[in-house]
Amino acid sequence: MSPLAHHRLLVVDDEPDLRTLYELTLLREGYDIETAGSVEDARLLLAEHRFSAVITDMRLPDGTGLDILRQIEAEGRPEKAIVITAYGSAENAVSALKAGAYDYLTKPVDLKQFRTVIASALNNEPPPSTQESAQGAPGMPSPAIGHVTGQTEQSRSALARLAGSSPCMQQVRVLIDKVSRSMAPVLLWGESGTGKELVARAIHDVSNRASQPFIAVNCGAIPEQLLEAEFFGFRKGAFTGASEEREGFFQAANGGTLFLDEIGDLPLAMQSKLLRAIQERAVRAVGATQEVHVDVRIISASHKDLQAEVHAGRFRQDLFYRLNVIQITLPALRERLEDLPMLSQRILERIAHESGMPGVPQLSLAAQSALLSHRFPGNVRELENLLHRAVALSTQHILEPEDLGLLTPAPSLENVEVEVAAPIHLPGAPQADAPLPSDLVAHLDQIERDILVQALEKHRLNRTAAGASLGLSLRQMRYRMARLGVQVNDQGIVLGERFDPDADTEQG
Repeated sequence: MSPLAHHRLLVVDDEPDLRTLYELTLLREGYDIETAGSVEDARLLLAEHRFSAVITDMRLPDGTGLDILRQIEAEGRPEKAIVITAYGSAENAVSALKAGAYDYLTKPVDLKQFRTVIASALNNEPPPSTQESAQGAPGMPSPAIGHVTGQTEQSRSALARLAGSSPCMQQVRVLIDKVSRSMAPVLLWGESGTGKELVARAIHDVSNRASQPFIAVNCGAIPEQLLEAEFFGFRKGAFTGASEEREGFFQAANGGTLFLDEIGDLPLAMQSKLLRAIQERAVRAVGATQEVHVDVRIISASHKDLQAEVHAGRFRQDLFYRLNVIQITLPALRERLEDLPMLSQRILERIAHESGMPGVPQLSLAAQSALLSHRFPGNVRELENLLHRAVALSTQHILEPEDLGLLTPAPSLENVEVEVAAPIHLPGAPQADAPLPSDLVAHLDQIERDILVQALEKHRLNRTAAGASLGLSLRQMRYRMARLGVQVNDQGIVLGERFDPDADTEQG
């Protein structure tokens, strides 16, 4: 008996012959089957029973398959929905996926593909209780709802890798959890370095394909003449140098997820072949005569505006329509700087773990200030590079701005209102009509000393915070305090004699 037996399925189609064909095909697989010929009949059965999946034709006498999908979605039911559309009706297929369908099939239905899609929808799904009525189901525990809860716990584990609690990242997490429940193609858009592959992996990890392969492909890194062979595989002798048979990305990802990064870099000729593979769910290796069916979930990504690429004639509109069923926009790092401390800590923890370090390096306040002032054109990838550099170059547990290769910029005066009639003078600086200082070095030291004292008083004698406010690391702050005779003890600030700490070998 099939391992997926005891699942109850609902088949909805107004053509008796097709309904019987689907029913017999599924009965041979060991499923329990109920059938309906209209939207109203389907609703009556849904009110009486809970199903593992609903297979419905798009066009029905009293409505469409979308009406059934909307009812399942509105009631929060656990059934997976598979919609059968007319051949070439890409618009209906996309509408079904956006309405929450797990997948779709096109007429005439290939029975082998029919069985594969249903098995994929039911993969790892426990059969619903045959004794439980669907009436009053919302809020009531059941095996199916319990499974959804378990999957949510798994989702939390996978999504935890996406550090950040900003509103835009919370929205990304919600979308990941939602789209992982179906086969709908997902298009990830965002600047380079925003973590598109990490999001694609998270979608895969929380879906029922998590135990199957995840194949990531950088479309812009493959020479044009090798694209077809790399995507679809090739047979021995298919071209010069093909000394053995090799499978392509689609075959390698069979049963799992194929992530096509930088899809906008594909040439138009390859876009046409990719569109056919997605529509037919079949590929033909270079040198082969027969197509092979593949069960692959497509996730694509690009930093380009593909809609603009379509208008410019560089990207096929029909392929864009197929790929852009659900779009997730990833925010740039500069748009979620509130996540920077958590992101930095996670990255430093990973670096320490991978390097076998006894402890996790920490960022000084000055280093954090320098990072917050940086624009991050390379986004999270640039942050990772900066932190890797800092850990490699620093000999201390505390990382400073110079370790990062960044300097804390001076405060901007763009928003400071200055009256021309009242010039600004530094503390201790001579007025225009005052005599010039006889000892410039001593005069400037006094100015710097006064500034250090003011900063220490403002930050309650915290040398790290005072230094960060002046763009100084803790080491730089200590050096200047020692040179200018500024000391801090339990009683407060004590001013002593100035001296050169570099002249004393015992001073750090």
